[in-house]
Amino acid sequence: MGRVIVDMSPSIDGYVAGEGVSVASPFGDAGLRLHRWLGFEGATPAAADDEAVARTFGGAGAVVLGRRMFDVGIGTWGDDGAFGLPCFVVTNRPEPELVRGPTTFTFVTDGPAEAMRRARAAAGDKDVVVPGGADLVRQCLAAGFVDVIHLHVVPVILGRGVPLFGGGTPRYEAETTDVVASPHATHLTVAVKR
Repeated sequence: MGRVIVDMSPSIDGYVAGEGVSVASPFGDAGLRLHRWLGFEGATPAAADDEAVARTFGGAGAVVLGRRMFDVGIGTWGDDGAFGLPCFVVTNRPEPELVRGPTTFTFVTDGPAEAMRRARAAAGDKDVVVPGGADLVRQCLAAGFVDVIHLHVVPVILGRGVPLFGGGTPRYEAETTDVVASPHATHLTVAVKR
């Protein structure tokens, strides 16, 4: 069985989006600054940035994401759905399956555990990636699903917004297994100890 990998891009002060997140502004007043390492805002990704993407998605077989992330992202992900994998959206609003090119979005109303069960079945021996949102990441940590956390810490201080961790995040010991820096982000790989 593959690993469960959380993959997030926080600011130095721990925010994964600014204030005012909406469909029109998926990262709130932070804009796309937190994703320059992926080539947004005219940035050119460095080799370390490309390698960080490959580390996360090279062995991935499925994705689990939160409803809010889906709602604010689907309009920008294009005709291919961005992920190219089976995606399981944790939600309390049932919806028919949505297919965007090679990406299939299945809406799971039975909570994160059921979404993770279905994602693991779809992934087989490959990894399951949890790219957000922050609330779902905290729920997955609390449930003990997460094996590895990839943080792409961006050299921006937002001061406020949507925190990655906060109230309700369980306490865990972890071990840093890799650190690679580029001008756009410091890519940390952390193994969660159970």
